[in-house]
Amino acid sequence: MSRKLRICSPIITAILFVILVFMNYLGYWTADRFVQILFFFIMVLSVFNAGIETDKILKNRGRIKKIS
Repeated sequence: MSRKLRICSPIITAILFVILVFMNYLGYWTADRFVQILFFFIMVLSVFNAGIETDKILKNRGRIKKIS
C-alpha cells in the first residue's frame, strides 16, 4: 500500500461516517434503529483508527517525540 493511500484512507473513512451520522441526525435520510447505532459505533471507531494511524505515521517521521 502506498504511503499517501495509507495516510488518506482512514481519514476519508472517518469523514464519510461522520457525514453519514450527522445527515441521519439532521433528517436527510432515515434508517432502522440498529443501523443508526451501527453507524454511530463505526464512526467512533473510524475516528479513533484515523488518530492512531496518523500518530504512527508522524512518529515514524520523527515529528512526535516518543515517550519512554
